[in-house]
Amino acid sequence: MTRSVRLRPWQKRALDQLATSAGPDFLAVATPGAGKTTFALTAVRQRLALNPRPRVVIVAPTAHLKRQWAEAAARFDLHLEHQWSPLDGALPADVRGVVTTYQQVASAAPALATIARDGLVVFDELHHAGDDRAWGDGVRAAFAGASWRLALSGTPFRSDTRAIPFVDYVLDEARPDYEYGYGEALADANVVRPVEFPRLNGHMEWVSPDGTVRSAAFDDALDQTLAAQRLRTALSLEGEWLPAVLDAAHAKLLAVRSEQPDAGGLVIATDREHARGISRLLRERHGVHAVVATSEDAEASDRIARFAHSTAPWIVAVRMVSEGVDIPRLRVGVFATTTTTELFFRQAVGRLVRWTRGEAHQHAYLFIPDDARLRARAQQVADQRRHSLRRDERALPEPDPSAFDVVAEEQLSLFAALSAVPVGDLSPTAPGGNVAGIVTDGSSEPDDPELLFELAPLPSRAGSGAAGDADRPGEGDAAAPPRHRRKRLRELNAARASDVIRHTGLSHARVHAELNRQAGITRITEATEAQLERRLAAADRWIRQR
Repeated sequence: MTRSVRLRPWQKRALDQLATSAGPDFLAVATPGAGKTTFALTAVRQRLALNPRPRVVIVAPTAHLKRQWAEAAARFDLHLEHQWSPLDGALPADVRGVVTTYQQVASAAPALATIARDGLVVFDELHHAGDDRAWGDGVRAAFAGASWRLALSGTPFRSDTRAIPFVDYVLDEARPDYEYGYGEALADANVVRPVEFPRLNGHMEWVSPDGTVRSAAFDDALDQTLAAQRLRTALSLEGEWLPAVLDAAHAKLLAVRSEQPDAGGLVIATDREHARGISRLLRERHGVHAVVATSEDAEASDRIARFAHSTAPWIVAVRMVSEGVDIPRLRVGVFATTTTTELFFRQAVGRLVRWTRGEAHQHAYLFIPDDARLRARAQQVADQRRHSLRRDERALPEPDPSAFDVVAEEQLSLFAALSAVPVGDLSPTAPGGNVAGIVTDGSSEPDDPELLFELAPLPSRAGSGAAGDADRPGEGDAAAPPRHRRKRLRELNAARASDVIRHTGLSHARVHAELNRQAGITRITEATEAQLERRLAAADRWIRQR
């Protein structure tokens, strides 16, 4: 059935450019919140409408994003398996492809190379392929045989001595085929939110790793090492600075929720213990039970998903909600981590900028320490904001290069935070001044007929035995997403097989082998929905015959 999707102007321009691109590789850099997922899945649908045979592989940075991509793909009638494992054997014929991670690519490149041969590949935040040598090598080995590769990134990126595969570089800077920045998105209106950066000074005292007692405020000039220690001290759970910022951020969230009742807040913490401590502070000071999601927690993805669809006020996260995670109701953030790289900071900002249709006055607020490095990064975003609103064509000022140096994590065996006291008032809009001039009345995009993009009908893959078979018998809700139906059918098959074993006294291996034979499959992980249903019917007949 033909469907349509409403595209933003930049998405339509990028699709047009992609359609005329001669090579197999295309890099699109678009600001967080602009709609890279919709752009990519529309592009995939266009390709499959011309030729339905290729498999699709999406490569995402994290396990949580695998599920998010699978859910988004389902809305485009694309069944992508996000729980794929190389041990599962061949993909079922009625599955379009898989969603995997860069880490999994490194360990399963040969299996993915088989799936992706002559296929379509989408790299979400491709710069992650450079995080580890094995990841980049795995990407190259797994996807060199793909016929089409679309790379996405939320911010421009550079390479080190190991260039990321399938990307063109100019002086070590990745050269995008299409670029859409935060300033352009603000100027277009109704694409992203303007972000303000309240910041608070403080006076910190600590013991350095060498045993020296030191003290400094945020406006004192320090070298990189001491500045990192000062920031760690400010973020200490035992000090007064962090509770003061949490108090201010919670007050701001309450004000926002008076207009948008489901608005949420995000605290980006340093590590798991830090996150738990921040959750405790929110509970003790404001009676708020914050959701905690850390990368070490196996339930983190489920917690993030539940938070995204709830009205809970706060989530505290470590390396889980920094990139790509889609929680449009986030309006207030607290940057309470010692990670200060430009890429990480921009990713944090990106969690707050997604525009929500129908909501008015959509300013977002990221509370930051008044640290020189973070102040410089916020100033860059604020400059883009002001220049886009004035449509000023003057060049942006050159940032202080020292503000962008990355401080390596140091051994802190003797480090101890002694005190962190807030100093002065929390500036409500600094840096960057006011945000007057942008349309934030919640009106939807104009009804431009050129932006209502018709998706061609999606042909079935040859031999899938699935499409056009909607009236076949089966259990469960036929309207449920395919991956939910498949999971339900596998669960029912496992239960029926147990019933057969109990009724017949035959071995587990013999029963499953016979059911697989009658369904025409080698293993259950390779079965289509129709084959799973045939297997289930065979088990029912076997039980009735006893």
